[in-house]
Amino acid sequence: MALLRFGSDFPIPALQKELERFLRNPAINLGLSGQGAYPPVNVFDTGEGAVIVAEVPGLDSDKIEIGSQGRTLTIGGERKPREAEKSIGYHRRERLFGAFSRSVQLPEDLDLQQATAKYENGLLVIRVPKAESSKPRRITIQAG
Repeated sequence: MALLRFGSDFPIPALQKELERFLRNPAINLGLSGQGAYPPVNVFDTGEGAVIVAEVPGLDSDKIEIGSQGRTLTIGGERKPREAEKSIGYHRRERLFGAFSRSVQLPEDLDLQQATAKYENGLLVIRVPKAESSKPRRITIQAG
């Protein structure tokens, strides 16, 4: 095992690359959030709430299910192969088919009842606003 000296010449990019390679190892299981979880999602804060972007190409919007319970948002559906793909022998098969479900825990200050979703060009964009009770408000001072 090589010892690395911390300083200005510390190889952070090389260390990050090795860590990513280690986590891609099939023997390492990170559960539903690990490498290859489907659909891949990005979750970010806009200040007004949260935006969840999921990649679900090749599906009709009416075949995608979005649900919530408590602080958990769930995206689900099923990817079916096209008729031509069922009878052909494969040289390489990387696209997976079948039912999928992905759950994301969201912060408590969001109002999932007011969430909206839009599906366009294979991207599902879900916007969840902050709850009114968590937004800052101005308190007026009454003259005594």
